[in-house]
Amino acid sequence: MTTTHDPGILPEKTPRRAALASFMGSAVEYYDFFLFGSAAALIFPHVFFPSDDEASLVMSFATFGFAYIARPVGAVILGHFGDRIGRQRVLMFTLVLMGLSTFLIGCLPTFDTIGWAAPVLLVICRLLQGLSAAGEQAGASSLTLEHSPDDQRAFYTSWTLTGTQGGLILASLVMIPFMALPDEAKYSWGWRVPFWLSAAVVVVAYFIRRQLHETPQFTEAKNAGTIARMPLVPLLRHHWRDVVRVILCAFIAAVSTVFANLALAYGKKVGLDADLTLWLVVAANVGALFTQPLFGKLADRIGRKPVFIYGALSSAALMPFYMLSMSQGNHLLTFALAVATFSFGYAAANAVWPSFYGEMFSTQVRFSGMAIGTQIGFLLAGFAPSIVTALGGVREGGWVVISLFTAVVCLISAGAALTARETKNVPTDQLGRSDAESTRTLVAH
Repeated sequence: MTTTHDPGILPEKTPRRAALASFMGSAVEYYDFFLFGSAAALIFPHVFFPSDDEASLVMSFATFGFAYIARPVGAVILGHFGDRIGRQRVLMFTLVLMGLSTFLIGCLPTFDTIGWAAPVLLVICRLLQGLSAAGEQAGASSLTLEHSPDDQRAFYTSWTLTGTQGGLILASLVMIPFMALPDEAKYSWGWRVPFWLSAAVVVVAYFIRRQLHETPQFTEAKNAGTIARMPLVPLLRHHWRDVVRVILCAFIAAVSTVFANLALAYGKKVGLDADLTLWLVVAANVGALFTQPLFGKLADRIGRKPVFIYGALSSAALMPFYMLSMSQGNHLLTFALAVATFSFGYAAANAVWPSFYGEMFSTQVRFSGMAIGTQIGFLLAGFAPSIVTALGGVREGGWVVISLFTAVVCLISAGAALTARETKNVPTDQLGRSDAESTRTLVAH
């Protein structure tokens, strides 16, 4: 196999290996990330706050959102290094940081032990998770896109987000047996074990990811001396419209946090068992494991925009039916609507955005552009559970608030996507070409 030891030789494209490494890395990262989300809905109000009421739930969901405050900061830092020293090195760092911070969460003392210092320590660990996640999806998507054949970029990059579904499934499956423990065991040691288990999956992903070499596009740019010293400068000077577009499109991620986190709390409020609500998340995400690569293939055939817009609008249309079904007592119907809303609705946008966003930028600023745009947009997703809970989303009839919030978010994302250019037929080395030419001129001087 061709290596990169000789600076004059470009590495070969290895799309399958890149997709596997991105899938595994994202699975680990989002096992950790979504594990926190499930615990924020079901565990943390009991162990890190003074009372088990709606106020504690709002504060617990707020700790979930704190990671999204750190993510834009992490996006600037990790995006800079991802565009300066390479995608692969930064991705190794994000993997280790996420694993370490998640393991530490499992070691934290509770509110009964150290009072308000407990949620403070929880927030610090959550901020570290946010810094890690800021670079993971943008880096993995950039790496896979640049390793992919021109006519299959959406398919291969869809595996990055399919990895996040794998991580969510794993987190939910691990949580289910511990949620079934008696309260004394569950709230003392039981909830900690899933966080400690993250160490094992990090080791597996680490050895898979370290085998992947840098992308041909980045290596070529580095050899040609066109790597920007400060990628943020050409990004904001020549690509600012695309950054804004990505921010607005990235609001769509609020559908995921509403579905995977807020719905757990709402389901509990209307009488569903906690383990049943977790199984709803598992079922929907298992479906997405199969539908997202298919949506990726469809986007390679008909374009990124129509698939993304379909995903946004169908999420808005299906969410009220799913939420309302939770209080109807028909579990089969609720499962069917969960799969429809997530696997056949939201999954379309989720599968396509890695290629859709990544193709807006040139090689020199792709990591930074994707990271900064998505992480600012994801701020809304991070605080969506807390915002909607404060508006009454987990009370009787809260499905109306949840549905209206989701609809507004999805319409904003779809509208922003309409303004984007279609890039499915643009060769990889010409993506963002007009902007890239300006970037090269700036760097040269």
